[in-house]
Amino acid sequence: MVAVLLVVGLLISLFVGFNIGGSSTSVAFGPAVGSKTISKVGAAALMTGFALLGGATVGRNVITTLSEGIVPQGTFTLEISIVVLFFVGMALFLSNVVGVPASTSMTAVGAIAGLGLATNSLNWGEMGRIVTWWIVSPLIAFWISGVIGRYLYPRLVEWFAVTQTEGALVTVSHDAGFPWLTLGPNTTRREFVGTSLVVGIACYMAFSAGASNVPNAVAPLVGSDVLTVNQGILLGAAGLGLGAFTIARRTLDTVGNDLTELPLLAALIVAVVSSTVVAILSELGVPASFVIVATMSIVGLGWGRATRTATISDAVRDDPPDVSVGALAAEDAPTVGGERTDPDIETEPIGEEGTEDIPEASDLFEPGTTARVILLQNVVPAIATAAAFVVFRYAPWL
Repeated sequence: MVAVLLVVGLLISLFVGFNIGGSSTSVAFGPAVGSKTISKVGAAALMTGFALLGGATVGRNVITTLSEGIVPQGTFTLEISIVVLFFVGMALFLSNVVGVPASTSMTAVGAIAGLGLATNSLNWGEMGRIVTWWIVSPLIAFWISGVIGRYLYPRLVEWFAVTQTEGALVTVSHDAGFPWLTLGPNTTRREFVGTSLVVGIACYMAFSAGASNVPNAVAPLVGSDVLTVNQGILLGAAGLGLGAFTIARRTLDTVGNDLTELPLLAALIVAVVSSTVVAILSELGVPASFVIVATMSIVGLGWGRATRTATISDAVRDDPPDVSVGALAAEDAPTVGGERTDPDIETEPIGEEGTEDIPEASDLFEPGTTARVILLQNVVPAIATAAAFVVFRYAPWL
């Protein structure tokens, strides 16, 4: 019987990792694949490797929090671990049904908190620390992105103009007597640096995703002593990699996430800010929601870009500027493979840039949709908490 339960637990853990890999790969490598910088197979391979690296380094701290920080060590049994992972898997399923990504980190914490409430073993101090960071981290992402949007984004637009040339980016040369990578026949140094930056940031996002999400797939099993930490990390990364090589191919086709609907430069800024915030939280052992952090980063970046039409003193004295997040989609914003419409355009100082200089090419987010994402990101963990409390309180055989 124990062997059967163990197999079930391992399969559910793989299923959770599989779904995480399917969604996280498109978030991390959508811009790189969409700009034809890297293939889907290459993206899946890099996603698997860097997610494993993230889980094996700072992700260990998150595993400790989930397996013994929220409830005392020894609370988990194999049966309880299966139920908790079931709730996380159901959250992923629910997110697919309603079209809004559920936070596996917040759902996992919610299910474990429900267990703690049902057994009167919840570590309220640890929960308070986690919830505090859940509130603070999106605000940090908003303000960092807002500062970048207001003061740095126009200059970054000028610096990041990268045009893709025909032919291979790099070639293999044997002139030195051994294989050596050299720039392609038409590749410029600017193109090589810009393209490498796109791939590098994607790998950084994969690292951050592994640090925050690999623990969600395995922490309950580690807490029940069914798996060691190292075995759990390998299992979680394997499930994530399986999803990256399979179901992620479809999401990469449509680049189906909010981040990759942005201009490439904006997507990369959001990626760096969000990944850094989540990686720092993982180092602190705090399970975090990448989607909420990224959403607030998008809003902050657009808000900062749009407020360039007025100085701070003008905004205080007069009506606030007409803030449209479509400001990020300015027609001269370059992407890898694109060119500026006017290479001689100069960045206007803050307060002198008119609204006509920030064309509303498209809305990067719709307020109602944003509110729905943030609402469901908090409702789903609350449901998981309540459901876990009921199950663990009134199912004594667990």
